[in-house]
Amino acid sequence: MHLNEQYMLYKIAYQLVESEKYEILHIDTNINEIWLELYQNKKSKVIRLIHKGFDWQNHLRKDIAIVFQKAKNMKKLLRGKEIEIYNIYVSSYPPVDDWEALKRPMQLKEKNPVKMNVYYLDEENYKSELTRLIDTLDVNKITQDDSYFSDEELEVERKRYKEKLVLTVEEKRKEIHNVFSFGKPFFTFAIIILNIIMFILLEINGGSMVIDTLIDYGAKYNPAIIENNEWWRIISSMFLHIGFLHLLMNMLAVYYLGTAVEKIYGKWRFIFIYSLAGIGGGLASFAFSANVSAGASGAIFGLFGALLFFGIIHKRIFFQTMGLNILVVLGINIAFGFTLEQIDMAAHIGGLVAGFIASAIIHLPNKKKIVMQFVAMLVYVVMVAGLIYFGTYNNLNNQTYYLMEIESLIEEEQFETVVEVATEALETGGDREGLLLFQRSYAYIELDMIERAIDDLENSITYEAIPESYHNLSLLYFNQGNIEAARENIRKAYRMDSTNESFKELYEEIIGEPGP
Repeated sequence: MHLNEQYMLYKIAYQLVESEKYEILHIDTNINEIWLELYQNKKSKVIRLIHKGFDWQNHLRKDIAIVFQKAKNMKKLLRGKEIEIYNIYVSSYPPVDDWEALKRPMQLKEKNPVKMNVYYLDEENYKSELTRLIDTLDVNKITQDDSYFSDEELEVERKRYKEKLVLTVEEKRKEIHNVFSFGKPFFTFAIIILNIIMFILLEINGGSMVIDTLIDYGAKYNPAIIENNEWWRIISSMFLHIGFLHLLMNMLAVYYLGTAVEKIYGKWRFIFIYSLAGIGGGLASFAFSANVSAGASGAIFGLFGALLFFGIIHKRIFFQTMGLNILVVLGINIAFGFTLEQIDMAAHIGGLVAGFIASAIIHLPNKKKIVMQFVAMLVYVVMVAGLIYFGTYNNLNNQTYYLMEIESLIEEEQFETVVEVATEALETGGDREGLLLFQRSYAYIELDMIERAIDDLENSITYEAIPESYHNLSLLYFNQGNIEAARENIRKAYRMDSTNESFKELYEEIIGEPGP
């Protein structure tokens, strides 16, 4: 009788796979247990077949509870939001006590609960239970041609169905292997080498942590992008890093994420995704951050986006392999990024989104969805245009942007232009008025417009107590012969920064004694 039961178990499973397009989630030929899934209309129908009998109803109930727990653990591997389990036991005899209550549909009391129906195909109730199963599943009738088989023929047929199911699983494993070995890493290593070369160049020519050196070698510098149309900085900044630790962490990320993405997508798709993600991240940084920035972080987060797109297309493979780890690492990086001001989160989020969209444009190997790819391309173009437009507008209304431009103009000794830019910046409004007034006062001093310089310095300290403002005021008042005002201001400057040699010298000159 066991032979017939196992034959029917494998036959039912095979017909569901072959005719109804169920997928095999798991098969254990040692205990004759098979898990199948059919995804339809955002719902997962999961069938669990097992050759197992129970003497008592409470033993059956315990096994049902175990199946519920297994199903909950499998949720992330299942595509449907709604999950319904069809738990099928094939056995010679049913429990000796009453178990009919377990035939009723059941579910756990929780949000989005897993539902379950139980079927017990024993010798006496085999046909009625099979009919109930077929009606519930709404599948074609499962043929029953075993009555004409001898034991030897049953064994042959059982082995045939079993081997076909095992072969299906092996083919699926090969498919998964092929998914992760489509390409061999090439550009990943090329990018790492290029970044290291650029880092060495920075170190040789002034240092990778020197702002002027970074700007000279192509860091993202908004004034140069807007005023001089140096949009190439969005790309060049992807290959520069600020300090060895920054380089090390990013290159480790490029290695681990890059090799995975390049194996899945192939080298040309990889470089397409990496480039578009880096551009998207750079433009997001341009739009939302006025600070000088550099690094491959935008492109790296784009690789996260590529893996997330892969996860949507191959959800089960994704969660069976890397899915949970990717989501955890991504979540930690995003959360960590929001806690540190020096991290350019605009570049990170922009790169993540751009990488996802770029993956949708190019799609996975051997897959095409022309409409979706075209829409994704339009979305990317709109995103880029939107970031350029908003970024330009946002920078021209951001006082930090003007301060960066002013610093560059002061180095070039264009003091009249400094006055114009500072005046324009003050009209935009913001929280950097104190520094802007200080910078404009410096330009007025250089232009020998002392009264205007004094007015700006007096106004600057009403916004922000800048030690240099008090120092400059003291010097200007001293030169005008206003000794009391000079003493008052140098005392304030010296109290705020007693280590400054310029403050100390002026203090001793005006007060006539060493600083306290």
